[in-house]
Amino acid sequence: MGNPSNSFSAIIFDIGDVLFAWSSHTSTSIPSGTLRRFLGSLTWFDYERGRISEETCYERLGAEFSFQPLEVRNAFEQARNSLQCNHDLVNFIRGLKEQCHGALQVFAMSNISESDYAALRSKPAEWSMFDRIFTSGAVGERKPDLAFYRHVLAETGLDPHRTVFVDDKLDNVLSARSLGLRGIVFETAETAQRVLQNLFGDPVMRGRQFLRHRAGKLSSVTPNGFEIKENFAQLLILDTTKDRSLVNLVTYPRTWSFFQGKAVLTTEVFPFDLDTTSLALSILESDPSTVHSVMNEMLEYVNKDGIVQTYFDHGRPRIDPVVCVNILTVFYSNGRGQELCKTLDWVYAVLLNRAYLEGTRYYLTGECFLYFIMRLLQQSNDPHLDSMLKPLLKQRVEENIGKPGDALALAMRILVCNYVAIRSETDLGSLLSLQCEDGGWEVGWIYRYGSSGIKIGNRGLTTALAINAVDSAKKSKI
Repeated sequence: MGNPSNSFSAIIFDIGDVLFAWSSHTSTSIPSGTLRRFLGSLTWFDYERGRISEETCYERLGAEFSFQPLEVRNAFEQARNSLQCNHDLVNFIRGLKEQCHGALQVFAMSNISESDYAALRSKPAEWSMFDRIFTSGAVGERKPDLAFYRHVLAETGLDPHRTVFVDDKLDNVLSARSLGLRGIVFETAETAQRVLQNLFGDPVMRGRQFLRHRAGKLSSVTPNGFEIKENFAQLLILDTTKDRSLVNLVTYPRTWSFFQGKAVLTTEVFPFDLDTTSLALSILESDPSTVHSVMNEMLEYVNKDGIVQTYFDHGRPRIDPVVCVNILTVFYSNGRGQELCKTLDWVYAVLLNRAYLEGTRYYLTGECFLYFIMRLLQQSNDPHLDSMLKPLLKQRVEENIGKPGDALALAMRILVCNYVAIRSETDLGSLLSLQCEDGGWEVGWIYRYGSSGIKIGNRGLTTALAINAVDSAKKSKI
């Protein structure tokens, strides 16, 4: 599979209402709405194509809409004079070309007469950034007619599947898409820049810069922005990036607490949990005797069904399949998996019967369950476990491809897909489109409080997993 950030090599921009803004409000008697109606008339289409003269155009429009030709002329002259280049967008495009080291070609394609285009070129703008500009007046065709697009593709030799088309009119974008181009409907310069940056920029490099700039400050939050100081996401970021400088951990000598300090938004006296402890034991270097001692203690919290519980607290007999998977990871990676065979049987049953689809008690999405099963298989290196779980894991993740999800869920899904050798182009495209201008991905919700349901997420974790997902997809030979 190719580098997703290099899958496109050219952009074709519309000019009016994209690179240049203009006002339809004039000092004439012609309302702005009527002036725009002029632009949709067959008379104007003939003028753009060069089939009639400017004078003839004004005469016909005046007769058609009951205005004096001179008044029509004055309205259009004022509209032309109002044209202003969107310098921020143009500067962004120039920077994008520099970022792509000359590999990006930029074209313009506009419904505009030759005389109007001559007037437009008198406006200050970075005209040199275009490799070529195509106008309806010169070509004799106009958007959304397919002949105009085919002419541009033939003249430039562009591969439509590697070309992005940006226009403010859906009809024009639809025609471009029908020929295989990646069409973007222009709404605002800011949204267009974000989409283009995600299509042409290096997402992995930008994501890593985001993490480095926020090293040690990648805290978790609730949906209302309340900051949660907790260890679990920090451990996962470390597990994903292998970079200790990025995280801020409060370490414990044996068993671990989810919280760093006092618990928040729940009871202040909160028990240590087997989930965070298992993650710490499987990521950090620990004394083997300590690891086995903690595992012995964990076995004291197996319920009557043989399923290991979440907390080091007999008064909280909670179970969760994702927590069980993380505990199994510690046991299997230390050669003691057979001691939790009934816990494994339950995890298999959850996977087999799709009991995880709406999330679990503590984890919000089914992708979390599948991701941690992948991690169990990667760390255990156990042939029996592999033959038991991996074929079913492949079936289950394949069922999820293309389903909606936030950036965290998409990243986890892509990583599992790559692990089981499945292509996930749709999800990869969706994930890339969610990268923010600062290089990070928006917070993805990973877990929740079991009683209150308060969600917790972490931009650092989402970004770290998204980087790995994009990078692994890029390197995949599937």
